[in-house]
Amino acid sequence: MKRNLIMLRRFSVLLMVGGLAGCATTGGNPDDPLEGYNRAMFSFNDSVDKAVIKPVAQGYKAVMPGFARTGVSNFFSNLGDVWIGINNVLQGKPGDGVSDFGRFAINTTMGILGLLDVASDAGLEKHNEDFGQTLGRWGVGSGAYVVLPFLGPSSVRDGFSVLAVDWHGDPVRRVGDVPTRNELYGVRIIDTRANLLDASRLLEEAALDRYSYVRGAFLQRRRSLVYDGNPPREPDPEDVDTGAQGSTR
Repeated sequence: MKRNLIMLRRFSVLLMVGGLAGCATTGGNPDDPLEGYNRAMFSFNDSVDKAVIKPVAQGYKAVMPGFARTGVSNFFSNLGDVWIGINNVLQGKPGDGVSDFGRFAINTTMGILGLLDVASDAGLEKHNEDFGQTLGRWGVGSGAYVVLPFLGPSSVRDGFSVLAVDWHGDPVRRVGDVPTRNELYGVRIIDTRANLLDASRLLEEAALDRYSYVRGAFLQRRRSLVYDGNPPREPDPEDVDTGAQGSTR
């Protein structure tokens, strides 16, 4: 029953995103035609973070020793290596995929269930891949920028990937005991937020318009990830306009 409710919620969010994207018209920013909705959702997520998630993360960071927090982060990072490896294979990078599977095997055994990152010390590089990047690798455009409830910055492509595909590749989801599974979800959320406390503080101090800053940073980072850190040069708007005018002659 609970699993069905979770699926229903995720499907509802996906329908909302698809509906909004389908109804979108032109806006001030061609990458963000849903800016009105997105700013409202950004404010909602920010309020939830300030009221609940951030205070808990600050308390977690204050009471947990640094080595313990590193172990927790390593544990969840290790769980993600299997899905990362699968996506590397799907992207046509079998060598990286084998490396990811090797990381998981080494860290799970020699690294005490992933608490220690032995694989990095052995020269196996940590990768960052998901199904949204896999789609982008094979030419699927990102679509409009979308801020998802609770999940934050995304795009039509990446939002679909997270809700419909990546979720199934999460090993935590396969934990049979519901209380344990929920505890793992909660710890992962708080640990991730605790690791971002310094970055969010700098953002709050530096950015006049945090929404625009986060949007720009997200879009640039996702484009870089799709191209493994070497994205092609984006066309100059003036060149595009010149080309369009020339084609009408």
